[in-house]
Order: sequence, then structure tokens, then C-alpha cells
Amino acid sequence: MTSLKISALACALVIACASATAADFPSTPPAPGSAPKLSIPTPVRQVLANGMEVITVARPGLPLVTAELLLRRGGELDPVGKAGLADLTATLLTKGAGGRNASDLAQAADELGGSLGSSAGWDNSGVGMTVTTPKLAAALSLLADVVEQPTLAQDELDRARAQALDDLRQQLSRPMSMASLAGARLVFGAGAYGHSRTGTPASLARITRDDVVALHAQVYRPDNAVLVLAGDITPQQSLQLAQAAFASWAKPAQALAAAPAGRADAHLPTLLVIDQHGAGQAGVALASPAPDRADPGYFSGQVANAVLGGSYSARLNQEIRIKRGLSYGASSRFDPRRTSGLWSAGAQTKNPSAPQVVDLMRGEALRLGDAAVPADELAARKATLVGDYGRSLQTTQGLAGTVGALAVQGIDLAEVARYVDRVQAVTPAQVRQYAHAHLDPAHSAIVVVGDAGQFGEALRKAHPDAVTIPFDKVDLDSADLRGK
Repeated sequence: MTSLKISALACALVIACASATAADFPSTPPAPGSAPKLSIPTPVRQVLANGMEVITVARPGLPLVTAELLLRRGGELDPVGKAGLADLTATLLTKGAGGRNASDLAQAADELGGSLGSSAGWDNSGVGMTVTTPKLAAALSLLADVVEQPTLAQDELDRARAQALDDLRQQLSRPMSMASLAGARLVFGAGAYGHSRTGTPASLARITRDDVVALHAQVYRPDNAVLVLAGDITPQQSLQLAQAAFASWAKPAQALAAAPAGRADAHLPTLLVIDQHGAGQAGVALASPAPDRADPGYFSGQVANAVLGGSYSARLNQEIRIKRGLSYGASSRFDPRRTSGLWSAGAQTKNPSAPQVVDLMRGEALRLGDAAVPADELAARKATLVGDYGRSLQTTQGLAGTVGALAVQGIDLAEVARYVDRVQAVTPAQVRQYAHAHLDPAHSAIVVVGDAGQFGEALRKAHPDAVTIPFDKVDLDSADLRGK
């Protein structure tokens, strides 16, 4: 009898729900709320006698501090034929230093309640950790050992190389990853940003310990270093702790070498097909040169990218995934660097639908530069940018990362507090002008990686200028992708 009553109640609920009219449900998403008022501490910059910068971002209350030691050089310094050198060098920093091996360093960091991490990107390398305020002095001493006295042992290099090769083989087997790497080469050519920052199987095999030691000496020096301390600390405390940990770090007599040009003339096809026979899907990448980070139009570029493909609701994902179901996701990325930049978009799709995705990407890039973005769409995309930015600053690690990025790129540190106002000030006309100038399909490159037997004919019919390279003939170490 009880079960019958439960069944009857359930049926009644279903009927009640079914009787609800469409008017009971919203047909459009709610309007974006007003921009939040962010409380962002003003960064304070100080300089040690050896040239090392110390930047403090004070956030009292929670007794935590993130310490990031950044160097103003990264993957762009990889020598020709030795892509991945900066990445391997950064990896080795935490694998032995100051007479301690990798396990010792990890244990020392663990005893401080943190973890030691190191990495290299474009225009920067670094090491950092987050600890409670009372442990900061010991943490800075550990960072000093890692950057000043790394062991750079041969066995650790061999191990790091083997791990990097495993990661690369998986990465390069994926059509979308190969399309993105080839797209960057089409944009930057033989410039310093053109190669694969994590290396290639051939380039990693060429790297020796002597190469690592030489790059470390070239990059890891106090007059090229920025120490960012974000959290429960004052500028006075920062200066005292930095002097105690790093004052003995000697500045070399030789001047720091200038950063190389990121982009060079490529003279490569604007539509490249990489035939990966038997690939289950195709990766489609659009790549276009963008201005450097210091360009006055930076915020127009940020907002334009948000409209194009910076979120799930942006135009690329709307057209390619939501409306047509051609991909699990389509997005774009705006990546301005020190001497040049990259504006890219990508989607992975079924092989036969690759030509359609190519045309959709080109069409959306063209539309962004031809017509003003409607006010409601622009407001929604700005809200996404502002919300993401606010969340990124909630932790000391996010705060240190944001300020550190400004510092290594030579941008005014006060920009950290101006972000919301600068984004909100971008107009539809500025978005259109920026996209028209920097995302014109006529000056962009498209790369399609997949089984060309399933789409090559259709793509060549629509784009007679398309050039095809067999997958096994692609040489990412070569400026023309073909090698010798």
C-alpha cells in the first residue's frame, strides 16, 4: 500500500511539472551584472645592489606568501636546432642544488609546508613556492640555492629528456597539437617564437649538459631577475628577506644579451594541410600575427578575442559546436609577447567536416573585423573577462603570477588595478578596428592536420592555394617545416 501511495505521488509531481507553460522558463540568459569593484594592493618595486628587483604585493590577513623568482628570458633563447633547452634547464633546477638531490629538495620544501615548482615560458623562466609567513625566510633560502647553485646533473638531464620525449610523442600524435605548432611556425617563421618551446624529438636528443650549463649562466643572473612576494608581508620585510637570501648573488661582468626578435618573414603557405593518414579526426588551427604586449591596443585585443573564442558562449563555439555539432569545442587565444604576438583559434572535428570548419573560422574572423559587435554581446564577453580576472586574483599565487607577468614584460605594475576599467572602456568600434587590422583572413594562416584522403579534394576545390605535406615529412625544427 505504501509503494502505491509513493507511485501516485510521483505521478502527480510529473503531471504538475508537465503542465508548466513555456512562459514559466526564461527564454534568454540574464543580463550581465555590473562590474565588480576589485580591491587590489598597489605593487611596490625595490632594487637590490646586484640589480635584482623585489616586488611586494601586500595582502595582510591570511598568513600566506607566494614567492616567485622570475627571469626575463625563456624559450625564445633556444638555439637553432635545440628547441626545448630553456624548458629542460628550468626543469633541472629542482632536481638538485646546493649539495642536495631532487628528493632532498622536495623534502625541504615539504617541511616548509609548500612545494617547489619551476618552469620556462616565452620571455620568462622561474621558480616559486607558497608558504606560511613565518616560513618565508627559509623558503627564499631554498629558492636562492635552486637558482644560484643548481647541480644540473647528467643523470637528471637524461631522465628529464626521456620524460619530455614521452610527452612530446603523445602531443605530436594529436592532430590539434600538431596544427597549433605548425600554425605558430607559419606566423613566426625563423623568428625566436617559431619553434616548439618544449622541443622536438630531434632537438631534445641534441641537447647536452654543456648547453644547459651555458644557458643557465646566460639567463639566471640577478640583473635579469624579479622576485615577486605576494601575501602577508610588507615592502620593508620583503627587502630585508631578499637581501638576506640574494645579496651575495653576484652580477656577471658581461652585459645581458638583448632578447632576439620573435618573428621573421616566413614565406609559407596561408593554408597548409598535413596529411596524417589514418588519423581519426582532423585538427584545424587559425594563426595570425598580433602586436606585442606593450601595444596600446592590448585591451581591444583582449575583448576582441573574448568575442571570437574566449569562452564557451563566444562566437566560434556557438557556430562550430552549439549550432552545428562539428566539434566538442572551438576556442581562440590572444597571446601577446615581448617582441611580437600570436592570435590563434582551433577546433578538432571529423575529417570530412574539416573544410566546413575552415570556412567557419575564416568567416567569423572576417565578421569580427567587418561589423560592430552588438552591445549586449559585448557586455556579456566583458563580464566573462572581468569575472575571470577577479577570480585569478583571489589567491596569493594568482596575484603573484599576474604582477610577475607585468614585470617581466616591462609593463607598468599599476596596470594590475586598471584592468577592469580598461576592459570596460573598449568600444565596439575599437574591437572591429583591432580585428580588421590583426585578424584579416588574407594575412592569417590555416593549418589542417588529419586524414587528407577524407577532405583534401573538397578543401583544394574551395582553396586552390592549399599546400599539402605528408605527416612524416614535417620538420618542426625547420623554418619552412620541410627540413632538408
